[in-house]
Amino acid sequence: MNENKTNINWFPGHMQKTKRKLAETMQLVDFVLELVDSRIPFSSRVQDIDNIIKNKPVLLVMTKKDLCDINETNKWVKYYEEKGLKVVLCDLNNNTDYLSLVKEIDNLADEINSKRKEKGLKPKNIRGVVIGSPNVGKSTLINRLAKKKVAGVANTPGFTKSLTWIKAGNTLLLDSPGILWPKFDNDEVALNLASMSSIKVEVLPVDDVAVHILKKLDTHYKDKLKDVFGLEALTEDYDKNYRLIAKAKMSLADNKEVDYNKVSLYIINSIKNEQIKGITFDRY
Repeated sequence: MNENKTNINWFPGHMQKTKRKLAETMQLVDFVLELVDSRIPFSSRVQDIDNIIKNKPVLLVMTKKDLCDINETNKWVKYYEEKGLKVVLCDLNNNTDYLSLVKEIDNLADEINSKRKEKGLKPKNIRGVVIGSPNVGKSTLINRLAKKKVAGVANTPGFTKSLTWIKAGNTLLLDSPGILWPKFDNDEVALNLASMSSIKVEVLPVDDVAVHILKKLDTHYKDKLKDVFGLEALTEDYDKNYRLIAKAKMSLADNKEVDYNKVSLYIINSIKNEQIKGITFDRY
C-alpha cells in the first residue's frame, strides 16, 4: 500500500460516540457482522476494529460484489480467510448471495448455541452488531435480514446517526453508524474512501479525489477510462485531460472555460451513481 502520510482529519462527533457505545455494548452481543466495500476491501476496513470487538466471532461481509473487479477482490477474500476470518462476498440485492449470507449467519448461531449447550446453558436467540465504515451497505443489509424497511438507506456517508436494535428473524441486530478513525495513515486510504463515497466530498479537495480516480482507471482500467470519459490515456497535462472530458461528455464548446469543479464532481459521481462497475482500487 501507499505509505504517504496525510494530515486529513475526518471524525465527526457521532463516530467517537459510536465507538464508545459499541465498546460498552459489546458484552451484550454474541457476534459481529463486519461490512467492507468489495471495491476497497482494505481501505474500508475499520482500522482499530479488533480493539472494539475484542474476541467476538466475526463474519466479514464484502458488499457491492456487483460493482467490484471480482478477480482482484477474490485476492482479498483469500487474504482475509488466511488470517482466520470467515468471508462472504455478496451483492445484497441478489437473492442467491443474500441467502448464502443468511446461511452463514445461521451457522454462526448454531456454533454459538452449541458452545452454550456444552456449558449447560439453554439455546437463545443470538444478538449481533453490524459494524462498518460509512456507505458500505449496513442499512441495506439490516433491511434485507428484517424483510422490511426498518433502517434508512442513503448513498451518503454519515446517514445513520445512532445505535438501534432491530429484529431480523430469530436474531437481534444492533445497527450502528458508519465509523472511521480520527486520522488517516496515508493518502491512498483516504482517497480510496472518498472515491467510493465513504467520506463526504467536502472533506477532501474534489480535484484530488477526481484525479485519483482517473489515475486508478488509467493504471488498471483503461477501457473504462475511454468508455466513460472519452480518454485513451491520461497525460501529465491535467488541464488538457479535463478539457477533453468536458468536451466529450459535457458538451463544452471550444471557446468556453473549463469548470474544473464541475468536471471533478462528474468524475466522482460516475462511481457514486454506479456508472463505472467492475473496479477494485485496493491492490493486494
